[in-house]
Amino acid sequence: MTNRLVIMGPQGAGKGTQAARLADRLGVPAISTGDIFRSNIKGGTELGRLAQSYSAKGELVPDSVTNDMVRARLAEADAADGFILDGYPRNAAQVVELDAILAAAGTELDGVIELVAERDELLTRIRRRAEIEGREDDNEEAIARRLDIYAEQTAPLTDAYAERGLLVRVDGLGDIDEVTARLVSALESSAV
Repeated sequence: MTNRLVIMGPQGAGKGTQAARLADRLGVPAISTGDIFRSNIKGGTELGRLAQSYSAKGELVPDSVTNDMVRARLAEADAADGFILDGYPRNAAQVVELDAILAAAGTELDGVIELVAERDELLTRIRRRAEIEGREDDNEEAIARRLDIYAEQTAPLTDAYAERGLLVRVDGLGDIDEVTARLVSALESSAV
């Protein structure tokens, strides 16, 4: 199985859950840009205040900030033998940046997983998560905006990764264990 992976999919598709499960299985870190931003927001850091000013409006943090954060994180020792990136890249410019970061480290991506799910199911999941976790960035307007941004900017990246022979699509709906089993099976049976 591969060790340098990106997991993609719209908000609410289960990327964080599946990234953590797959990371445990592979013995590599799951690196979520969203978790890093939320940690900084909670800690009241300058980056956190900046990130919050965007996320509260349902907008994404600027590429320059995100790129620097990912570059620094991938340079940490625990990511030397692999990683699962969740939430990055989210647009074509970040794909180019990730390629450059990895090339500078003398490596490349092994594969890209896309978790797919219907928009109505995603909205239901996100509303439920907001109630359980009390996440203020999961309000109706912000949710809809992030799903629209994903459809406009990030979803087209999967076609580019498919052309490179790196993409594996997995149904993100269903029981968590079932989705994990589908994901592992898809990675094992693919050329990725």
